Formats: sequence, C-alpha cells, structure tokens
Amino acid sequence: MGDRLRGKRAVVVGAGQTPGDTIGNGRAMAMLFAREGARVLCVDRMIERAEETVAMIRAEGGEATAFAADIVHADQATAVSAAAVEELGGIDVLVNNVGIGAGPGVSDGPAHHADEAAFDRILDVNLKGMWLTTKAAVPVMRETGAGSIVNISSLASLAGNNMIAYEVSKAAVNRLTLSVATANAKYGLRCNAILPGLMDTPMAVDGVARAIGRPVADVRAARAARVPLKAAMGSAWDTAYAALFLASDESKFVTGVLLPVDGGMSARIG
Repeated sequence: MGDRLRGKRAVVVGAGQTPGDTIGNGRAMAMLFAREGARVLCVDRMIERAEETVAMIRAEGGEATAFAADIVHADQATAVSAAAVEELGGIDVLVNNVGIGAGPGVSDGPAHHADEAAFDRILDVNLKGMWLTTKAAVPVMRETGAGSIVNISSLASLAGNNMIAYEVSKAAVNRLTLSVATANAKYGLRCNAILPGLMDTPMAVDGVARAIGRPVADVRAARAARVPLKAAMGSAWDTAYAALFLASDESKFVTGVLLPVDGGMSARIG
C-alpha cells in the first residue's frame, strides 16, 4: 500500500465495469486510489458491479463502500454527494467516469446517419450526468479549500468522424472541465480531464466486438495496430495512474488540463 492519497476521501462515479477479460477504467482507478491510501465511495448504476469493485479493494486491505446511483437524474447525483458526506465525511477527490456509446436499438455515426435517440441518450449520460455530479459535489468540496475533480473524456473529443454524438459529448466534457476549473480556482478546487486513446478495456474491446459481431481477438489486434507507441493499446491502469497524479497533491498547481493518455495518437493530429 502507498500513501499518495493518504487521508483523501475519493468518489469514483462509474466504479463498476461491463463484463470482460480485462479491467475497466473506473475499477482500476478505484482500486489504485485505495492502494494509495484513499477511502473510496464506489458509485455505479448497477450496485452489484460497484460491490464487486469494493470486494476487490477490501481483499487488498483497502477501504471502500458501494453506492447505487443513475447520475442522469439530478436527485441521484445529489445523493452521491450526500452519501460521500455520510460515509466519508466529505469529498477531496471526485472522478467522473460514466460514459457510453450507442447501445442496443440506437445508432451513432456521422452527422447524416446518427439517430436522434442515440444523440439524446449519449449527451444525457456523458455530459449532463457529469455536470450533475459536479454541480452536487462542488459546494461540498469548496468547504475544504482544496480538492480535485478528474473527468474522463476521450481522444474522440479531438479527432474522429464516425460517432458524432460520442465525439460531441466528449468535446463538451472538455469544455465543462475548463469551465469548472476557472470557476473554482479561487477556492482551491482543481478540475482536469484525461483523454484516453485506444485502451484495452471491456467496454472498448469486448463491447465493440459484440456490437459489430467480430471476434474479440480481431478487434483487439486492429485497435492495437493503430497506436504509434509500440503498436499496443493502453490499459485501464494507464488511465488510473494519470488520474492518481491529478487526484494527488503532486498536481496541486495543475488545473484546466486536458491530458491525452493515448500512446502518441494525438501527436499526429494536424
């Protein structure tokens, strides 16, 4: 166990994960934060997934509690902050990790192809939900005169042409991040975003493979081949270690940053 977050009270929204043979960003961040001394409130829409993460943390000797919330609803986003105050005594770190792509029965795609249901649902979850959890947490976090909000955006916020709803939602997350950072700097509250590139997570690989009807191994190989850095995808642990830095006092002079974690893919833009 480390001490980079010793004494910190951390809320990870989206701490569960979709089924798959690798670890997801939310679970990796929650586990790493606990390893570094934080007490973690693991929030997920599906309580059993949050409880799985909590069990893994406790098995390593960490402290964590599960909480169920669907953060697209304002009352449930507010309940997350209330639960953090009750369980942890406050919030020092908030990680906004909830995000989706197109689901069953709806289709994202280029602007001339995406359907309205996909656009509404993706913006609702990826942007509105993040805003609602932030809105509820900021007054609590301001009370301490310090704190860190870490938003999980995506490289798709900067580049892409085939998922208009997802890309727009993540571009808006970037703007939300900068707005929150500037509005709260005088209170000592920082806000930054991580922009993962092609990562080997259950949602990104297993989920895509199911959606397009291709073998997981084929999807994994095709994604890896596109990454400049050794033609290998990153893992959720890469996202987690970036989040650890932004959550810790090591980054106390860092706010309003959009940090690519992408194996060099964003270096090729432009």
